[in-house]
Amino acid sequence: MAPSLSASLYTKNSTPCPGRRSKYTGQSVRALPIRILTVGKKRSRGLQLLVDEYIDKLRYYCCVDDIQIRSNPKNARDVRAQIEDEDMDVMGLIRFDDWVVMLDEHGLDIRSDQMADLLGDAGNTGASRLSFCIGGPYGHGQQLRERANISIKLSSMVLNHQIALIVLIEQLYRKLAGKTLGYAAYA
Repeated sequence: MAPSLSASLYTKNSTPCPGRRSKYTGQSVRALPIRILTVGKKRSRGLQLLVDEYIDKLRYYCCVDDIQIRSNPKNARDVRAQIEDEDMDVMGLIRFDDWVVMLDEHGLDIRSDQMADLLGDAGNTGASRLSFCIGGPYGHGQQLRERANISIKLSSMVLNHQIALIVLIEQLYRKLAGKTLGYAAYA
């Protein structure tokens, strides 16, 4: 499915608790292609450089797409209309066989080792891709909430979408590059 006109494609490119280990430690796990969908305003140059650096590192382990979706694509004054417009754009980029992880302040609070389990479990579902969805300033729409396979939060604190993106890609890199899933040592 082709991305909507309001989506811009950027394809340029916490430590586990002591004594806790992923259930996949030492096992070979199929790394799904990853797509990160972020609703928000245009990124600053510094933020984009950091995102590009992590995306380049992640591509050593799996295919990664970073897609930024413009917040409030139709310049709606009504918050509900804005959320619905963003929701439609996000849903237009999700395939029927994606395993969808929605990042939400009310989601399941997971530790780093549980993130590794999430990646391993997703690889065993038969899904063709793992899609992480980061909402805009007013959160996610109803369609995505119903479609998501799991809803997680990265912190007990509310994070803006830019900080959530950095935390997410750092955790993905930590899990894919680290020993948690049995890959090369985390650098």
